[in-house]
Amino acid sequence: MADNRRGKVTVVGAGFYGSTTAQRLAEYDVFETVVLTDIVEGKPEGLALDLNQSRPIEGFETTVVGATTTPEGGGYEATAGSDVVVVTAGLPRKPGMSRMDLLEVNAKIVRSVAENVAKHSPDAVIIIVSNPLDEMTALAQLASQFPKNRVFGQAGVLDTARFTNNVATELGVPVGSVQTLTLGSHGDTMVPVPSACFVDGKPLAETLPADKIEELVTRTRNGGAEVVALLKTGSAYYAPSAAAARMARAVIEDSGEVIPVCAWVDGEYGIDGVYLGVEAEIGRQGVKKVVERDLTDSEVAGLKEAAEAVRAKQADVADL
Repeated sequence: MADNRRGKVTVVGAGFYGSTTAQRLAEYDVFETVVLTDIVEGKPEGLALDLNQSRPIEGFETTVVGATTTPEGGGYEATAGSDVVVVTAGLPRKPGMSRMDLLEVNAKIVRSVAENVAKHSPDAVIIIVSNPLDEMTALAQLASQFPKNRVFGQAGVLDTARFTNNVATELGVPVGSVQTLTLGSHGDTMVPVPSACFVDGKPLAETLPADKIEELVTRTRNGGAEVVALLKTGSAYYAPSAAAARMARAVIEDSGEVIPVCAWVDGEYGIDGVYLGVEAEIGRQGVKKVVERDLTDSEVAGLKEAAEAVRAKQADVADL
């Protein structure tokens, strides 16, 4: 790998989600440096030391750096010149909480993070994973003043992983033989795309009865809440961190990979001016372009409905 390591990625927030994301990014061995930050003094430095000590065993050379930051922006020097910044900061859900319940408290945190990132890494691509996802992505773009293509959110990668796993488990087949797609928002207006769902190349609709598919869609939509309810404290982080790390990797490798993310939509599918879960080509500039696929009329209708629901809430974040 030695010659291929390049660039710097910062993960903001060293909770389970952030620290697991940092671990995955370090173990990829494609970055020069992974920076992990947190407002809890010493925590990111301790985790960084621990991760660095795993390098001889796991065989990667990426350096992990920990930095304690302050809400006023102290400590962000360590993140300076980052190519990619993954924002996990904010409170996780508690059982019975919706993503929207986190809106006000996490808005303050995400706004301050975005402003500090913009100051120290003016050319970075920002990937938002803080909830409520669609609203926080819009807010981070406003606060950073970055071009919209350089701020996007993690949505579909995680939702499709959950959907795919649900289908594979239901059918008792390998996850590799299942392909699914979800668009729309990360949450209540998630839009499954049956026309893009296959099992061993056969349409999902030919493999499972409609009511069973509907059941799996509902389970996917509530996937995060299901984990939260079981854990009692904290929320999911293994699958979410895998999703966030994959997206950061697509940026630094300029892969042009088409993945479902929360991206700025301006005209695609007849939808204007809103952050929404769509498929996009990802590279060094963030979202290279939104990829439109042929959707059925009902799928497009679902997407437009999701866009309006999200648009109403995104209009509110400008004031938070």
